[in-house]
Amino acid sequence: MPNQYLTKEGLEKLRKELKELKDVTRPDTIQRLEAAKALGDLSENAEYHDAKDTLAFIEGRIRELEDTLHNAVLIEEGKKGETVTLGSTLDVESRGVKRTFHIVGSNEADPAAGKISNESPMGAAFLGHKKGDEVEVTTPGGVTVYTIIRVE
Repeated sequence: MPNQYLTKEGLEKLRKELKELKDVTRPDTIQRLEAAKALGDLSENAEYHDAKDTLAFIEGRIRELEDTLHNAVLIEEGKKGETVTLGSTLDVESRGVKRTFHIVGSNEADPAAGKISNESPMGAAFLGHKKGDEVEVTTPGGVTVYTIIRVE
């Protein structure tokens, strides 16, 4: 698995989810599975099959989180006024509309919240640029030109 770039908050969120899955969710599901087994005939026991499927999902998610955390690289927050890098927060303007973006790793991307992945077309286009630069971003809707107002 390649490096997984995470902010400090993202890293803590994944650690918290892993702890919850291991300490609460998995034991509860195992208990449900054992209770369903005690009911007898497993071939037609919906509770058993549901608990078994849920446990398989939980185990898969635990492995995924452990792999991500094992390959995690903490993003150092950008410095004000410098080049756009992973971890930078930038204000941009396009067609009179101002927006703020935070460049994050793909695990934390949330475009609606202004968190864009460094691997996305928009995030990749901003990387390496500075305050005052005009950046062309090709999206499904066409090419949009953004002016970088602030980098931090």
